[in-house]
Amino acid sequence: MLRRIPPRLPAARPADAAPPHRRRTRAFLDWETEGAALDPAWARLRDEAAALPAARPVTGPRSSPEELRGLTTPALVLLAERSRVHDSAAVAATVHRLLPHAETATLTGATHHSLPSHGPGAAELSRRAEDFLTAPARP
Repeated sequence: MLRRIPPRLPAARPADAAPPHRRRTRAFLDWETEGAALDPAWARLRDEAAALPAARPVTGPRSSPEELRGLTTPALVLLAERSRVHDSAAVAATVHRLLPHAETATLTGATHHSLPSHGPGAAELSRRAEDFLTAPARP
């Protein structure tokens, strides 16, 4: 005789606890940023985005190295000094090899997900972006 097995119910979560997807996102950001303070508005936006249904973004084909080398549009590539996701020096070397009209800058103390919009690195980010955007036209 087979007995019916009761369904397994998820454990009750306190009303003020973050949903699992937010907890996972925050745990990842804490790991990646080594606990750096994040802009509260950005963190709140990231929490809300984590709750959205997952969907693969629609992207075009990846450009070939030859296509990238042929680009003449100036570009500024800002890198995070303390990224745990990318090796900033390797990314900068690849940018210089593939994008002849790009300049790179590494933001001191920044991590991949904490590109500063506030705090000590915000002034450097703003200055580099403003310098790039207001520079005379490049040949």
